[in-house]
Amino acid sequence: MQATDPFTRLPAIRPRSPKRMLMALGLGLALTVNPMAYVGTFGAAQAQGVPASFADLVQKFSPAVVDITTSSIVAAQSDGQMQVPPGSPFEKFFKDFNNQNGQSQDQPMQRSEALGSGYIISADGYIVTNNHVIDGADDIQVETFGHKTFKAKLVGRDLKTDVALLKVDSKDPLPFVSFGDSSKMRVGDWVVAMGNPLGQGFSVSAGIISATGRELNGTYDNFFQTDAAINKGNSGGPLFNVNGEVIGMNTAILSPSGGSIGIGFSMASNVVSKVVDQLKQYGETRRGWLGVRIQDVSQDVADAMGLAEAKGALVTDVPDGPGKDAGILSGDVIITFNGKDVKDSKELVRIVADAPIGDTVPVVVLRAGKPHDLNVKLGRREDAEAQSQPAAQKSTVPDQPKTSVIMGLTLQPFTDDMASDLGMQPGDKGLVVMKVDVASEAYTKGLREGDVISEAGQQKIATIQDLKDRVSEAKDAGRKSLLLLVRTQGDPRFVALTIN
Repeated sequence: MQATDPFTRLPAIRPRSPKRMLMALGLGLALTVNPMAYVGTFGAAQAQGVPASFADLVQKFSPAVVDITTSSIVAAQSDGQMQVPPGSPFEKFFKDFNNQNGQSQDQPMQRSEALGSGYIISADGYIVTNNHVIDGADDIQVETFGHKTFKAKLVGRDLKTDVALLKVDSKDPLPFVSFGDSSKMRVGDWVVAMGNPLGQGFSVSAGIISATGRELNGTYDNFFQTDAAINKGNSGGPLFNVNGEVIGMNTAILSPSGGSIGIGFSMASNVVSKVVDQLKQYGETRRGWLGVRIQDVSQDVADAMGLAEAKGALVTDVPDGPGKDAGILSGDVIITFNGKDVKDSKELVRIVADAPIGDTVPVVVLRAGKPHDLNVKLGRREDAEAQSQPAAQKSTVPDQPKTSVIMGLTLQPFTDDMASDLGMQPGDKGLVVMKVDVASEAYTKGLREGDVISEAGQQKIATIQDLKDRVSEAKDAGRKSLLLLVRTQGDPRFVALTIN
């Protein structure tokens, strides 16, 4: 943990432009927005409900907002010693380089401090913040709005949503805030952010919800985008609606300079509150697990499958697990889960995660265009992720099959001696992409050398003739495209290619 910038330790979120950086908030500067400045020419009738001031809200709920100071023991940086991030592939190289220059491996240690924000959610001292605020800390101090200081202990944390739950002991009941229903928030709604920017102490900013449902880099991401000024140091602080309910937790900003440019991100409270409930009860998360790999149903995929609508979650692979036990097959489209309609793969992940572990729930899938009712007994995702996967074994059996060019792809049958290099298993079948015409639709849709096509038209293929037969069948059925199951280093996805 760095002395002034703890958020830089997080893996970088890939920006859309090299001039932009998306970062988690550790320290920063907050600005105040005049709420009436947004009224402009809309007129009094259209501006009804816009508060003349947020002062009453701030006065009532700010006592539940806290400053969080963390400290840890880290190695001191020596002058002239080359430094690289922990875990970097160059770490060993620079370590050897430093040793060759007479620098000791035993570096002096020093205490490093970092700052963030949080909010109290119960009178008995439970506090919510971002995990990256307290990550790696061996001491966590919480200061309340009334300047009372408490030593906090970590109850639990969740890396997938960047949520941490702390607990402090107080003789007197503490002021607290409540979660609101983030699903009711609309683009254009007023919000208020509170926190501790740049260690300057309590600060307030106001703005609107600029967008909803933003995804950064996590499986369970559901962020609000807001122009309320949030900066480094606001991490873990609350985002309030005009009723004083917490509808988000300030987590990240998009900025080329490190300061607020009006694009901040707050994790929706409906995600945070569910994680907090589990951390409070178990000290860890317990998410439902279906055990299938899925992707969105794009319009071209829907056309290739003969589906009326491009919605649902398309199953690309069914390894051993609850889904396989229930009879789910690769190529099925999950349209409802536990009585809830499934819009896309992201929504299915969230619905499954919220479902009770061990319960048997109904699932409806489209198979060959017709609905099938199944029942799945859910497992626990955390248990499944902890299980190691067997490594592919190499085979030394030589094989030099002939190649053929179809739909811009130079293909040859998969052989066991290719398994290790292609992320496949010995005994797998399919066609290996040896070359892709850069002018082809296949290249545009992401097919590359080393990909393996294991299904065509939702039927397994092993030879060039198998693929040609599937193309002919699709043409005879009057379809304009063919659905391929493509595996890249073993990871499956469906791709629809136009057939001539």
